[in-house]
Amino acid sequence: MPAALREAASDKTTRLQQEKHMLAEEVKAQKELVWLLHKALEAAQLEKRTCTEFLAAECEQERLELLRHRERQAADLQGRLEELKAEAEGLRASLAQRDAHVAELQENITLMMAKNHSKQEVILKLSEQVAACMADPRRTMSTTNGLEALTFHQLQEDTENLKVGLWLDDIEAYKIQNKFLNSEIYQLTKLWRNSSEQEKSLMVKCAYLEARNCQIESRYLGVLRKLQESNALEPGQREAVRNLIEDALKGDLNDVLELNPVREHDEYGFKIIPDYEVEDMKLLAKIQALEIRSHNLLRQEAGVRPLLDRWAQYLGGRPADDLCPSPELKFLLRCGVPREYRPRVWRWVVRARTRSLRERHPDRYEQLCQKSLTSPHQASRQIQLDLHRTLTTNQRFSSPSSPTLQQLQRILLAFSWQNPTIGYCQGLNRLAAIALLVLESEEDAFWCLVAVVETIMPQDYYTKTLIASQVDQRVLKDFMAEKMPRLTAHFEEHSVDVSLITFSWFLVVFVESLPSDILLRVWDAFLYEGTKVIFRYALALFKYKEEDILNIHDNVEIYQYLRFFTKTISDGRKLTNIAFSDMNPFPMKLLKNRRALHLERLQGELRELEVQQREFVTESAERKDKDLDTILVSEDDEDL
Repeated sequence: MPAALREAASDKTTRLQQEKHMLAEEVKAQKELVWLLHKALEAAQLEKRTCTEFLAAECEQERLELLRHRERQAADLQGRLEELKAEAEGLRASLAQRDAHVAELQENITLMMAKNHSKQEVILKLSEQVAACMADPRRTMSTTNGLEALTFHQLQEDTENLKVGLWLDDIEAYKIQNKFLNSEIYQLTKLWRNSSEQEKSLMVKCAYLEARNCQIESRYLGVLRKLQESNALEPGQREAVRNLIEDALKGDLNDVLELNPVREHDEYGFKIIPDYEVEDMKLLAKIQALEIRSHNLLRQEAGVRPLLDRWAQYLGGRPADDLCPSPELKFLLRCGVPREYRPRVWRWVVRARTRSLRERHPDRYEQLCQKSLTSPHQASRQIQLDLHRTLTTNQRFSSPSSPTLQQLQRILLAFSWQNPTIGYCQGLNRLAAIALLVLESEEDAFWCLVAVVETIMPQDYYTKTLIASQVDQRVLKDFMAEKMPRLTAHFEEHSVDVSLITFSWFLVVFVESLPSDILLRVWDAFLYEGTKVIFRYALALFKYKEEDILNIHDNVEIYQYLRFFTKTISDGRKLTNIAFSDMNPFPMKLLKNRRALHLERLQGELRELEVQQREFVTESAERKDKDLDTILVSEDDEDL
């Protein structure tokens, strides 16, 4: 048994030493990588700043002084490098001393193991002699084999003493070894913790520097874009600007951002940086990519973590379905729900809005799915056509054989039987798709669609006439005239009808119009507060880009800009502040009154239009009869 313990202890020691060595090497490699990346970023920024200062110098004297200043800086850096080398040598010496100490302890362990081995051999011999004595007790009184003066009982006692001594030596050795290993583990853990903290600090600093670099580059490209659009440049200057733009577009964004490469899609499968088919939009796309990257880097520590902690504190200890409407919950929803909590929060909101219907029909979705299999709905063909037009840039809907598309089809078919008045309306596929991506459950996504269409949106929003949707466009124009009179006058001056752009915003609640992270934040508040959120964000979008729109003075260019400008918005926090604070928000009561007013006016207009249509049909029929009589009379005259 002692031999097995020694062998196990030896193996464990060797394994721990190997793990220690591997961890030390890994920590060293990570430190070197972070250091190299940090230095490379600093060098690039310093080179860029130096070139800018050198080119901005007005005379040779200033440039010479600038070069001398850089030489002094280089000398200082050389001195710092020598100091760091000396420090590195000191650390190597300390490491050598530690290795020598480890070697000394290993030698002591080897000697102790050898001593234990010798003692075990003695014990083995004595045990054999004891066994022989027990087999022939008369030999205990003989004088053979060196046991002349020993009795059998004395031999047993000596053997037991040796065993006890050996066990005590083993225990002492294990104590020493354990103490040594604990010390090494403590030191290694301390080094690892310090390295992790330092690495984290460096990563945060690098992310901040990287974000600042993205912001500067984004502004630089923005200035180039304005210069490109300016008509005040001479031919030579215009050529220089074009060359600068070409150089800027040659660089790949991923080559600059090596620390945290830009992901093409987010967690829900949406493209983070949209593609632009128009050639002239490449510069705008790169500016947007830099802005998105900058905001993502800056919000990691400043915005996401505090919000995540606040949600964890709010939801901590609460059952899954035990949320209560409150001002705090409204505030948190407006700030956005973290991804890990979003399915739970959406599920609670949807169940709260559809509770009565679900309690009356607990198996409603399964029944509707069975009905859609046995009795195909007349809208099934249109649903099938629209399936492959749903979120075409999203990874989960891009493949024709995607299981998510099949789930979406079942949801839409079930809803067509759930609400026969609507059946299916183009746009419902996008609403159901968003619900399916977040809730990841067919039934929950179906009830989310029911909640949006039947309880949140006004009646007749998705019927054939779309009368409630038309009313909302008129209400939006009223609010724009009150809150953004300059922009409204600008649109009227250039005969721009914003409803051609905003109609789809309202119908599908901004799906495929906003970047995915902002879109889901809008939906967080929309599911809880209702349609006033759509109005607030629609107004906020125009306010966010008001100055840019006012600088466009061509009808066609304004429409082109309005088609894609929502996807260029990268600062979701700023947009939210505009929507709920800066725009002097309006209560739901005011929205209902405006809707009722415009609904009455629109219904009156529709009645007048129907009267005009009937009159036109009657006049048209009478005119045809008169023409026919004239033709017949003429033919009679000819016959005569």
